[in-house]
Amino acid sequence: MNRPSKLASAIKLGLIASVSTSAFTMSNTAFAEEVGADVERIAVTGSRIQRQDMETASPVTVIGADEIRAEGFTSVDEILQAQTSMAGAAVGSSTNNGADGIAQVDLRGMGSQRTLVLLNGRRMVNSGSGADSAVDLNSIPVAMIARVEILKDGASAVYGSDAIAGVVNIITKKDFEGFQVDLTGGMTDKSDGENGEISALYGFNTDSGNYTFGAAYSDRRGVVQSDRDWTDPGSSSFIPNGSLGGKVKDKDGNWVDREEGYDYTQDSFYQTPSKRYSLFANMIQELGDDIVLTGDVLYTKRKSNQQLAPQPANIMLDVCKVGDDPLKCLELDQDMIDAGITPDKNGQVNYRKRMNDVGPRIYNQDTDTWRVSAGLEGSLDINTGMNWDMSYTYGNNKAKTGVENSVNANLMAEAIYADQAPWLTGQPMTDQELLNSVSYDQESNGGNEQHVFSAGLNGELFDLDAGAVAFAIGTEYRYESGYYNPDPIVVAGESTAAQQDPTDGSYNVISVFQEVSVPFTDKLTGEFALRFDDYSTFGNASTWKIGLTYEATDELMIRTVAATGFRAPSVSELYGGDSGSYDYLDDPWGNEKDPQILVNRTSDEDLKPEESESYTAGLVYSPSYVDGLSLTVDYWRFKVKNAITRLDTQAGLDACYGGDASACETFKIGPDGDLSNLTNSLTNVGFQDTSGIDFNLAYSFEALSLDWVISNDTTHLLNFEQDGKDYTGTIDGNFGAYAELRNNFTIKAGQDDWSVMYFNRYIGEMDDLAKGNKVDSVLYHNVSASYFINDAWMLSAGVKNFTDVEPSKVSNGSDGGTVPEVYDTIGRTYFAGVTMNF
Repeated sequence: MNRPSKLASAIKLGLIASVSTSAFTMSNTAFAEEVGADVERIAVTGSRIQRQDMETASPVTVIGADEIRAEGFTSVDEILQAQTSMAGAAVGSSTNNGADGIAQVDLRGMGSQRTLVLLNGRRMVNSGSGADSAVDLNSIPVAMIARVEILKDGASAVYGSDAIAGVVNIITKKDFEGFQVDLTGGMTDKSDGENGEISALYGFNTDSGNYTFGAAYSDRRGVVQSDRDWTDPGSSSFIPNGSLGGKVKDKDGNWVDREEGYDYTQDSFYQTPSKRYSLFANMIQELGDDIVLTGDVLYTKRKSNQQLAPQPANIMLDVCKVGDDPLKCLELDQDMIDAGITPDKNGQVNYRKRMNDVGPRIYNQDTDTWRVSAGLEGSLDINTGMNWDMSYTYGNNKAKTGVENSVNANLMAEAIYADQAPWLTGQPMTDQELLNSVSYDQESNGGNEQHVFSAGLNGELFDLDAGAVAFAIGTEYRYESGYYNPDPIVVAGESTAAQQDPTDGSYNVISVFQEVSVPFTDKLTGEFALRFDDYSTFGNASTWKIGLTYEATDELMIRTVAATGFRAPSVSELYGGDSGSYDYLDDPWGNEKDPQILVNRTSDEDLKPEESESYTAGLVYSPSYVDGLSLTVDYWRFKVKNAITRLDTQAGLDACYGGDASACETFKIGPDGDLSNLTNSLTNVGFQDTSGIDFNLAYSFEALSLDWVISNDTTHLLNFEQDGKDYTGTIDGNFGAYAELRNNFTIKAGQDDWSVMYFNRYIGEMDDLAKGNKVDSVLYHNVSASYFINDAWMLSAGVKNFTDVEPSKVSNGSDGGTVPEVYDTIGRTYFAGVTMNF
C-alpha cells in the first residue's frame, strides 16, 4: 500500500485536530499512518463509503476529548456553541425562558431543526418536553464523548432530512480497557454557578471483542440575573401592588397613573440549574466468519429548573351595570371613576397584578431518554471484497414538566368579584387561604419515539487507471412520533399563562440511497450521492450531492461540493396544537402597555418539506517549506426555499398600521389595532440565503525544548438573509447574533507530562437590529493547564473569561439587557479536574 502524501497526512491530522479549541493532537492511528503502516478502511462523517484515507470534498471539524477537557466544557452545547461556524441563538444552559432545560445546536444560524445530530453515525432521537423537532444535547453526557465531528455542508443526499446546514456526529468512547474515574468541577469568582461532574469508565477485552461501560452524574447550579451588577433592571407593567385600568393607588390611597415597573431580574436565571444521571455502554463482538456485532446503549435522566418572576396576571374584569349580580362583576366606586378608570366598549376594565404573594414561577422538568442501537457487519468475497451492514436503532424520550405557583385566571376573577377589597388596596396580600384558592401547580407530559432500520453494502466495483471505483448503497425505514399534553387548566384557557392545545402525531419514511467515488485521474476524484425518500405525510423527495477533489500538487488540494437538501416538517409543525407566546413586540397603535404581547401560534398538517441548495469550495494547503503547517480556506453558501416559518410579527403589525389590509387579515389584527386575536401561523413561504468564508490555520512545531501547537479558526459571514430581511452583522433578542467576524485562537505548549494553553474567542461588533446602534465586540480569554503525575493520575485546571468581560448591551435583549445565548453572562469561572486510572 502506498504511503500517504504530505498533503494527505496534513488533512488527516487537521481533521483529528480541534480547529477551534486548540490542540493539534494525533491519535495512535495517525502516528501509525505517518510511519507507513497499512491503513484500514474507516467511516468518515459525510459519506457511507469506507475509505483508506480521510480525504473528502467536504469540510469537517473534529474536536477531541482532550480538547473538551482543556477548555473546561461541561455540556455538548457549550462545545458546539464555541465554534465559529455557529450563529443565531441556540438554546442552552443560559436560556431561562421557554427552553424547558434543553440544549441545541444552531450551525450557521440556520436553526437547530436544520442541523442533523448523529450518535456514532446513527440518528439520535429528538428529545425535550415532548413532540420536539431537534435533539436535546443534554441527553448526551460529555464523559462518554471520544470526539465530535462537525460536517459543514449539506448532507441530505447521504443522511436524509434535517441535514440542510450540516451534521454533528458525536462519537462515543469504545475499545477501552481498564477502569477510569474523572472528577471535574468549577464555579464563578462570585461564588455561584457551581458545576461538577463525576464519571466512571470500565472496559475489558475478550478473545474476540471489547465491552465498555460508563456512568456519569453532573450537577449545575443557578446564577441569578440581578447578582451581576451590569444587569439592566427590568421594568414590567405587571407590578406586585396591582393596577386597574392602568392606574395604581399611591401612599395616600389615591388612584394615579402607574409610573413604576417591576424588576423581574431578581427572580430570573442567567445559568439554569440542572442535574443529569447517565449510563452508557458500547460493545464490539466478533461472531466468526467475518461477522461483527456492535451495539451501544445510552440512558440519561435530566432534572432541570428555571425560574421566572411571579406570574403576571392579566385579566379583563366585567364592570357592573345596573341590575347585575354584584358577585359576578366589579363595582367601580366614585374615586375610580374620577381617576379615569372606565369600562371599554365591551364593558370591561383591565386588571394587572404581579403575583408575588403566591411566589415565583418555578419551572421543572424530569426527562428520561433511552437510545439502543445494534448492528451486524460483515464482508463478502466479491471482487476485491465488499462490506455489508444492517442495524436497528430505537430511541425513546419521556418528560414530565411543571410550573409551580401558576394562577387560574377564572378563579382569580371570581375571587375579585366576591371581595375586591384585598385585591385593590395596593398592599401585599396576607390571606394565604385566598391565595391558595387561585393558585395551582401546572403538570404536563410529553415524549418522542423513534425506530430506524437500516441496511447497506459498500466496496469497490472495478478499477480505472487511477484507482478503484468505490460505492455504497442502502435502504432505511424510519418511524417518528411525538406527543405533548399541557396542563388541563392551560388547555381550557383558564390559566393566566397562554392557552395551549395538545400535540400528537407520527409519520414514517422509506429511503434508498447510493454513493459512488470515482478517481478520474491520479489527482482528480469525484464523489456522487443520490437519495430518494418517501414520506407518509407529504410524499417523496429526491436529493443529490456532487463533490470534487483535485490534488494539484503534493502540497495543495482543491475541493468543492454542490448539493441539494430537504427538511421534512416535524410532528410539532404538522400536528402541534395552537399555543400562545408572549413575544417582545412594539405596538404601533400604543394600545398594549407591555412589550411582551400575546401571539397565538398555529401549525398546519398540509406543510410541505423545505428545499435547499448548498455549495462549498475551498483548498487545503500544507507547504513543504514549513513543516507542521496546514491551511484551509472554504467558501460556503446555503439557500433554503419553502422554509417552514412564521412570518415576522413586528413587520405584520407595522404593515397593518400603515394601511395594508392583507397584513391585518394574515395576522388577524382587529379594527383600531385590536391585538386580542393576534395570530402567526406556520407556512411554507420562508427562505434563507447565507454565505461566508471559513479559514483555519494549524501549526505544530518544536522550540525551546517544548512542543508547540498554534491554531486559528475564523468565520467571515458575508450574508445572512431571511424572509426578505438582511440580518448580516446584526444582533437581536429574538433572532440572535449574526456577527460578520468570529475568531478562535489557541496556542499550546508542553512536554510529555504537562501542557499549558491560552485560548481566545472573538465575536465582532454588530448592529442592534431594533435600534440600529453599534453593539460592541467582545474578546474572551481562557487559560488552562494539565499535568500527568504518573500513568495513573492526571490533573487539569483553568480559568474561563479570565478578564471577566461583560456582555454587550442589546436594546431588546432576551434577558438582562443582552442575549445570554450569545455572550457570557456569568463572568469569570474557575474549573479543575482529576483523572484516575486503575
